[in-house]
Amino acid sequence: MRLEGELVRKTSGGQLVAKKSNLSSMKGKRRQRRPDCMPSVVQQLFDTCKAVFAEGTAGFIPPPEDVFRIRSILDRLKPEDVGLSPKLPYFKNIDARRPSPITYLHVYACDEFSIGIFCLPPNAVIPLHNHPGMTVFSKIFFGSMHIKSYDWVVVSQDSIEPCRVVLPSGERLAKVKTDAVFTAPCETSILYPSSGGNMHCFTAKTACAFLDVLGPPYSSPERNCTYYFDHAYAKYAGNPDSLIMAKADGYDDAVKTPEHVKEEVGLLADHIPNSRGSTDADARAVDGKAKSISEVLSGMSPLDLGEGEGYGWLQERTGQPEEFLVVGAKYRGHNIVED
Repeated sequence: MRLEGELVRKTSGGQLVAKKSNLSSMKGKRRQRRPDCMPSVVQQLFDTCKAVFAEGTAGFIPPPEDVFRIRSILDRLKPEDVGLSPKLPYFKNIDARRPSPITYLHVYACDEFSIGIFCLPPNAVIPLHNHPGMTVFSKIFFGSMHIKSYDWVVVSQDSIEPCRVVLPSGERLAKVKTDAVFTAPCETSILYPSSGGNMHCFTAKTACAFLDVLGPPYSSPERNCTYYFDHAYAKYAGNPDSLIMAKADGYDDAVKTPEHVKEEVGLLADHIPNSRGSTDADARAVDGKAKSISEVLSGMSPLDLGEGEGYGWLQERTGQPEEFLVVGAKYRGHNIVED
């Protein structure tokens, strides 16, 4: 992410970390947790994530009991636990003529998972981006935000491996998972490596704040954050050009979805079947004549039939969007004690 005022720095692995102040130079003097005290909710979150993601690698999906453990802790987490209040200066628009910066509070990060908080003033936007090989828990503390999320469309055809649906110009077909406004208090949301809305964007309707748990976190170069433009499905629906059926081999579409995740996010199958049973990797060659995109897709059954109905074409962007400004600030919530 682009840094403003050098208040946020990146580690070699691509993690966002708030720049340390001189007041935090007393290393080695960790506050010891008294055995007769109940650990804070923040400490419980850390301890649980440490256990759940201990062996986690890219594509790892926690079992249902562990998903429940993390989610139940996040559902109990309150703004005061992490030192937040809507009255803080992070949540005010500084200049109506330019995008207001988003403030990031670094809570914890290691190779297996990270915990961080994003503070958005009204109308701030986190552009559409992905989470390669990650399971992500998101907890909204206060405010309202619009969330739009997608999962890649993957097609299974006889005699070939599951494939991505890609236009010659590079846009890739994705299915809308969520397109709604969420207002706190609401349940913790979860996305998975290939389901649940792995690619999403946030628009703050009011001042708002949310906490993310990433397992595993971003890591350069193997798990970089990629940003996208999204285009309406209708923009290319009548295009007679061929569809490229590229092998699905990435973190985001090659990970097999466990049964408990299918039930949670409303999936009916791992992949979208093509009822035509075509064996040709080029959709244009089906039945020996050109097929429009709408004709090719008409034989598919959607991944889910719920409220997230709809498709879109996602176009990869180069680097981080210039309008996406992130600054760092010191986390002032309950401390985490590492054993």
